[in-house]
Amino acid sequence: MVFNWHGGVITRQTVVDAKYSNTQNVRRFLLAHCGPQFKLDRDFMAWIRDGSAKTMGDVAAEWMRRHGQPGQVPPGS
Repeated sequence: MVFNWHGGVITRQTVVDAKYSNTQNVRRFLLAHCGPQFKLDRDFMAWIRDGSAKTMGDVAAEWMRRHGQPGQVPPGS
């Protein structure tokens, strides 16, 4: 089954598939899980689409690893 990145309910367990798209729905999810400082950049978008198996929880955790403060717990974790 193909996930609807525009309107589907995204959870931390949602698998990033070949049809992944940086939609407003994805941005809302990542803002909720990474905080108001979240924004996408080219390197991070390339990492999301690199073909390795990951979930949206992995995506949020990686953004926090790259951009969060040491010891900061991501919102929604």
